[in-house]
Amino acid sequence: MARSTKGIRGYLLTAFSGSPDGIPPWVAQLEHGDDIGYFGPGSAVWTVNGGTPVLVAGIRALLMQTLHPGAMAGVHDWSRYREDPLGRLAGTVRWVLSTTFDDRAGAEAGSAQVRKMHTRVTGEYTDASGSRRPYSAADPTLVSWVHVVFAESFLSCHQLFGGAIPGGADRYVAEWASAGELMGVLNPPRTEAELRGQLEAFGPELVSDERVADALRFIRKPPLHPSVMLGYRVLFAGAVASLDPQYRRLLGLRRPWWPALTLTRGVLVLLRWVLGRPSSSEVFARKRIARLASLDSRAQRWNTGDDDDS
Repeated sequence: MARSTKGIRGYLLTAFSGSPDGIPPWVAQLEHGDDIGYFGPGSAVWTVNGGTPVLVAGIRALLMQTLHPGAMAGVHDWSRYREDPLGRLAGTVRWVLSTTFDDRAGAEAGSAQVRKMHTRVTGEYTDASGSRRPYSAADPTLVSWVHVVFAESFLSCHQLFGGAIPGGADRYVAEWASAGELMGVLNPPRTEAELRGQLEAFGPELVSDERVADALRFIRKPPLHPSVMLGYRVLFAGAVASLDPQYRRLLGLRRPWWPALTLTRGVLVLLRWVLGRPSSSEVFARKRIARLASLDSRAQRWNTGDDDDS
């Protein structure tokens, strides 16, 4: 049993971080840096983005993102998610966790790298009215769509499957607006009401077509190891059950007849035990913050003439 659990843990950590111990170089680098970062301990973002409900939120966000034909065209034309699904997953996880836990320079550098990649993702797509339109992954409208969907999914799944959020939902949305700005979002929402209002405003632009159906088939049954597939199916069902009915209808999905939300909570408890908490990203970020606090304390003692080494 212990060997089996260790194998599953290594597989999951490799999927999420690219390393079987969950400590690839970019995670270890979080120990270094010159400031707390955009958020820090006690923030709403650390609580939400560092919690296990994001595993469901990631699936939920992928489902919803398929509905914008511009975003879907970019995925269809440029993404290698079929050839390297775990690599694509690890890349997304890296950006989210780096932005969440790194210092400001690290968060800014990571976002700049993603923005640079987006400038190459261009093409044409058919919009909801049937007209052909050019797209760019760097277009503020598409960047806003991705930000709003991620933020809404992270928040909604934590509200369903997680605990209390420091400062509440509004504080999370306001804090995570910094990540949107780093990615080029012109007017990121700063309250829960604004977040849900901006998401609703995208409604007329959403489309469900064969590309969406094809992506859904892949998200429903990705090429995962059989040892984790049952758990994934539960999380997928939990993600579907968490969606507002209007998005389920657009996606052609039905809410599971069985208690998907309850079983999802059970799987998340199990995953929390298997993966351990806090995450390695948070552990190394706390090491950085402790080091900075120690340096600040010594500087204060030096300035007051109380330093033991003086």
